[in-house]
Amino acid sequence: MHKTISKNNSKAPYNFPYKAPKEYLAKISRFNKNDPLFLQITPTEAEQKRSTNFSYDPLCEKQYMPIPGLLHKYHGRVLILATLNCAIHCRFCFRRFMHDIVINWQKIFAYIAKDKTITEVILSGGDPLTLSNKKLAMIFNNLVKITHVRSLRIHTRVPIVKPKRITNALITTLRATKLSIVIVTHCNHANEIGNTERVAIKKLRNAGFFVLNQAVLLKGVNDSAATLITLSETLFTAGIIPYYLHLLDKVQGTQHFAVDRKAAKQFHKIITEQLPGYLVPKLVYEKSGAKAKIAI
Repeated sequence: MHKTISKNNSKAPYNFPYKAPKEYLAKISRFNKNDPLFLQITPTEAEQKRSTNFSYDPLCEKQYMPIPGLLHKYHGRVLILATLNCAIHCRFCFRRFMHDIVINWQKIFAYIAKDKTITEVILSGGDPLTLSNKKLAMIFNNLVKITHVRSLRIHTRVPIVKPKRITNALITTLRATKLSIVIVTHCNHANEIGNTERVAIKKLRNAGFFVLNQAVLLKGVNDSAATLITLSETLFTAGIIPYYLHLLDKVQGTQHFAVDRKAAKQFHKIITEQLPGYLVPKLVYEKSGAKAKIAI
């Protein structure tokens, strides 16, 4: 059973309630209002503020959606919004106002089959690993039939916040596909990784999947070179390669998490000088209309 603490909160605008698995809550330091894990999930009055530099769809994703639930922004790959459900509600979520998911799966598969330039499919949402194994198997089985699709990338927070979901049955479901699978976790602070999370990641690695991480640079959470260095080192010892360090996507209600670009570049310079290259994530941001993520 997926046990979470989930409740509506007057400080959580636009029906974005507080939600966090008990496993995640157990890692938070009690009575510490500045705990970096606590800050990522706790609604505050700052979310009610509005800024002219922030929007409800900062990446203009709707204009890249030829079919409900399918994003086709970049050459060679498409992203499927498989579900609205997440294991945890991060207060900086850039899709917190988006309600578009797949309505007709057969239209999705037909679109991908028709465009032979598409070689990679990305499952996102929401969090695709909150779907049942049966639903995941249906998606995988249909994608395998499309011969020009070679790889499947799964963007998920589940191995970090709900590691017990990484069961043997899930691994079997993932391994049943002949596609090359890349798991991209989302971990922003080293304190998110404990023994249970390490076991989950080891299962994924032992099954032959590549495991990468993308983090978001967040004020008060990980906005220091020392914190980012520890994050990269902890990820590596858990079996995860640091992949991206994102600047915050400018969605309304998240302004208080924003880190200045100049400061971000300085942090990245320090970690580049102090870590081996394979532990240095790319510092990037996304811009609507760009053909790829933009490196800083």
